[in-house]
Amino acid sequence: MTEARRALGRRGEARARRYLRRHGLRLVARNWRCELGELDVIARDGDTVVFVEVRTASGDGFAGGPVYTVGPEKQRRLIRLARAWLRQSRWRPTAIRFDVVAVRRRGWWRWEIDWYRRAFESPEA
Repeated sequence: MTEARRALGRRGEARARRYLRRHGLRLVARNWRCELGELDVIARDGDTVVFVEVRTASGDGFAGGPVYTVGPEKQRRLIRLARAWLRQSRWRPTAIRFDVVAVRRRGWWRWEIDWYRRAFESPEA
């Protein structure tokens, strides 16, 4: 991955976090890592813990939209990461949710954000 792509991803994640806060979520952690991988954003929505995957692009690079880039294998990985985070946090939320936030840069000044609540579910949830 190029440095320009990483920088775009960091800017997209920062915009996604601000967007989520403005829409009532309380951020718990960002870029949480363990040996299994990384969770972009962990937030609270009332008594629900929300695991958010952020997908950033410039233009219309996603076929079918960014939510479709979070396929079955990525979903399984995010579910495993969520379980690991819950084990280490010892937090017992009443519910969990998996969201995807798609961030698109439209030129240098304009960004579009789409929030897909409950983008997918854990079989155990």
